[in-house]
Amino acid sequence: MAINTEKSAKPIGAYVHAKEVDGFVFLSGIGPREPKTDEIPDGIEAQTHAVFRNVKAVLEACDLEMENVVDIMVFLTNMENDFKKFNEIYGEYLKGYEVTRTTIEVGALPTPIAVEFKVVAHK
Repeated sequence: MAINTEKSAKPIGAYVHAKEVDGFVFLSGIGPREPKTDEIPDGIEAQTHAVFRNVKAVLEACDLEMENVVDIMVFLTNMENDFKKFNEIYGEYLKGYEVTRTTIEVGALPTPIAVEFKVVAHK
């Protein structure tokens, strides 16, 4: 089943916000763009908070919460400058949850953003 919501940033291509298969929910890559304006917040701190807001909006559309998240892949465009700040904020949102994570640096993301998440959750 495909899931979309107007409460998260619009997809920038031909894909849905999430897809449920056999109790697992796979979220498409989610960045920090604002849902109503497509504006990109300035700085890694604001962008990380915005990504979490967008992820939570998609999870809610799937009748899920952060406690349902099992894995997150994080894409950063500048690991050296942004990882420490990103990691502190990430820890605030996921404190107490047992989530696996992979963090990689990429040369660019599809829009001029600094961070994007790829999330897998389970019902």
